[in-house]
Amino acid sequence: TTESGPAAAPPSAAASAPAAAGRPGNRPAAEPAQRVEITGGRSSDEEARRRSTAAKIVIGREEIDKFGDATVGEVLRRLPGVTTPGAPGRGGPPRMRGLGSGYTQLLIDGQRIPPGFSLESLTPEQIERIEILRAPTAETGARAIAGTINIVTREGFRRRLNDLRLGLSVENHQITPGLFWTHNDSAGDLTYNLSGAAFRPWRDSASTEVTQVSDVATGGLLRDTTEAAQSSERRRGLHLTGRLQWRLGEGGDSLMLMPSLFHNEGRTTRESTVEQRLPVPVAGVAATQPEYTRSTSSGLSHSTALRLNTQWRQRLGVGRLELQGGASQFESVSRSRRDNTGGQGAHTTEDDTQARDRSANLTLKYSALLGGASGGGGEHQLVTGLELEANRRDETRHTVLDGVVQLTDFGENLQADSTRVAFYGQDEWALDKHWALHAGLRWEGIVTRGQAGDGTRPENRSRVATPLVHLLWKPDPARRDQVRLSLTRSYRSPGLSLLIARPSLNSRDPVPGRNTPLTPDTVGNPDLKPELARGIDLAFERYLEGGGVLSANLFVRRIQDLIRRVKQEETVSWAPVPRYVSRPQNVGDATSAGLELDAKFRLDQAVAGAPPVELRGNLSLYRSRVDGVPGPDNRLDGQAKATANLGADYRFRGTPLTLGGNLNWVPGYRTRLDDSQVVTVGRKTVFDAYALWTFSP
Repeated sequence: TTESGPAAAPPSAAASAPAAAGRPGNRPAAEPAQRVEITGGRSSDEEARRRSTAAKIVIGREEIDKFGDATVGEVLRRLPGVTTPGAPGRGGPPRMRGLGSGYTQLLIDGQRIPPGFSLESLTPEQIERIEILRAPTAETGARAIAGTINIVTREGFRRRLNDLRLGLSVENHQITPGLFWTHNDSAGDLTYNLSGAAFRPWRDSASTEVTQVSDVATGGLLRDTTEAAQSSERRRGLHLTGRLQWRLGEGGDSLMLMPSLFHNEGRTTRESTVEQRLPVPVAGVAATQPEYTRSTSSGLSHSTALRLNTQWRQRLGVGRLELQGGASQFESVSRSRRDNTGGQGAHTTEDDTQARDRSANLTLKYSALLGGASGGGGEHQLVTGLELEANRRDETRHTVLDGVVQLTDFGENLQADSTRVAFYGQDEWALDKHWALHAGLRWEGIVTRGQAGDGTRPENRSRVATPLVHLLWKPDPARRDQVRLSLTRSYRSPGLSLLIARPSLNSRDPVPGRNTPLTPDTVGNPDLKPELARGIDLAFERYLEGGGVLSANLFVRRIQDLIRRVKQEETVSWAPVPRYVSRPQNVGDATSAGLELDAKFRLDQAVAGAPPVELRGNLSLYRSRVDGVPGPDNRLDGQAKATANLGADYRFRGTPLTLGGNLNWVPGYRTRLDDSQVVTVGRKTVFDAYALWTFSP
């Protein structure tokens, strides 16, 4: 694009000047004419990372397209410090720094994803770039104890694009086809991007679950059972997204609409058998039988998510005013039936659930690029904003056990809602060539209303003030080395589903009998408070000549009012005998710390004369401690001790062939939940390889 300003002559005038100089009566030109073109464009992903004062990693279209990933989870799994708990090839909700659900803030186009929405509903074709922020900022929000993942969907017209892709995958002899379409174009002041995906995943899986119960004092094994299961999943999905942008005048003012529709439906079946090795008969007394020896279950589900976001940008003086608003609705219906036979008795459990999540948000933001100080300081950018958000969940649940309706005292129609208001301001200031400062302050007020078992709706009010400071130091700007320091405060608020106190009966060990700590009923807690965290991040980055980066990042988070499910035996209203119940509670404080190493470069940059193989790797080491739980292994839920990626790519000279691969490794670990319960998770290793042949540009 050609740039021009008030002092710049248009190209036509510049071109006519030499001709005029050569005419009779005009002074001849002293120097030959020169043509100067000024071009501009988006900086590279590494350049965007280097220039950001707050720690940021940017993954653009080139990186997303390179591996031919079928899901967003496969793209995210290779990123530094990001793990996905799902099976290989199936993704799952991404987690940063090994922390569990809710600690990572997930955004789409800068807005929080609506309730009930899954990132797996997006395909890689619908994504323009992915931004990873390891520490929160006032603008992106403080609900990011582990960090923030912002997924930017395909943007407006850059070049005409009309791509149709057919994907085909095979897993356990089942074929999954997919059709993906992307179209970019413009019409006058309108530029638009449309994308769609239709797919039909069919999956057959086998799993084995071993349950062992031991005596806490002696360590002797009291119970040992193995459940082998075969499951089948049949799904269909249709995803449609769009981005329509109108240019309003020549000053960069614009109006944008971003509609989307995600519909999924599926059917699952599962059959399992239970083998019990312990306890064994003693002195002629028969051993206690398992709850069941055979189980069959089936389920039907469908969900629809509708989302509409708008954005209006208007130049205002030296700055820009942005008004963003959005509304979304997520509806899901699920019906399941489980039959347990053999063992202590036969039970049939049926469960019908309908849920509707609705959300609306409004954001007003003003940003201005201000001049530097007279002492020689650089420019700085001021951003202030106001945010309003409202969420509501309506849930209807119907549980039947052996033909008898359960939990009639709690009712079938349940509600929970939350409202939030936030004010923030931040200043990103380039003090000079060596120092840059990013300071912000954010205040949020949150009101949640859950539903207790007696029909009342307890209200919980919270106020969170989060000061945020990011400091960037370049010892020698010419060498491209950088040191980052971040001091932040962040929080995690409980989801609406955790605020509803209606129990969910365990289908493996249903009423009216007793259950075990391994088969508890689950229930919400309307009195939950948000978790608060203070954090520090220290990082070193080296950007290599010719591309590439080496970085090391050290972080610590101190968490207050940690939310964790606690299992206790209670006297309950839905059974004549005490039962174990799992409910979320604020259990106290915890600490999480880690070291993250990241490298990306070409082999010939390290070894002279070596082939230009692109190497990339990252290693993250984590430690955590929950204060109220005795050690060892009193770590945070779901946090592995480490995660690592190692990959390479090579394009053969003189041929259009590129080969590459990636190894992802997450070691096994143990987590102690309380004095008597320990969870062990096995090692996970995933290897990917790809081959790309480019027939023509």
